[in-house]
Amino acid sequence: MTVKQSVIKKKSVVKLALSGLSLSALLTLSACSGGDNTAADEPAAINETEAATETVVVEPAAPTEAELTAEAEVPAVEAEEVSAEAATDPEVLAADAGATLYEKQCKVCHEKGLLAAPVFGNKEAWAPRIAKGIDTLHMHSAKGFNKMPAQASAEVSEAQVHAAVDYMVAAVS
Repeated sequence: MTVKQSVIKKKSVVKLALSGLSLSALLTLSACSGGDNTAADEPAAINETEAATETVVVEPAAPTEAELTAEAEVPAVEAEEVSAEAATDPEVLAADAGATLYEKQCKVCHEKGLLAAPVFGNKEAWAPRIAKGIDTLHMHSAKGFNKMPAQASAEVSEAQVHAAVDYMVAAVS
C-alpha cells in the first residue's frame, strides 16, 4: 500500500468516526426533546442535492360555499364567548400526568444525568435549580434552557411539562 493510499484510508476512517459521533449526539438530543422516538417517525435520509431540488408546496383548499355560509350564520358573540372561556379555563390534567410524562419523556436524561440534567431524586443536584423558584423551572423546562431542549410541543402542553417538573421537584422535597 502506498503512502497516498494509506492517507486516504485514514481520512475515510476519521470521516466515518465523526459521522458516527455526530449521529450519536443527534440521537441523544432528540431523545431528550420528547415525542415518540420510534424509527418509523424519523424521516428517510436524503442527500443534499435531493433536498435542494425537491420542494413541495401544499396550499390550503379554498373553503366551499356551504362552509362560508355556515361561518356567516354563526353569531360573533358566541365565538367571542367560547374563546374567552377557553382562555380562562386551565387545562385539566390527570392526577398522574407528571409521572406519566416523566416516564415517557423526561426519564431519558434525568435518570442518568445526560446533558448535565439533574438526576431524579438527587437533592444536591436539584437544590440550586429549586432555589431559582418553581416558575423559573417551569419556564426553562417548557421553553428550553442551556443544554435542555424545549419540552412543550404540539404533542405535549406546557401544563403537562409543568406537572412533570412538579413531580420531579416533589421527589426531592
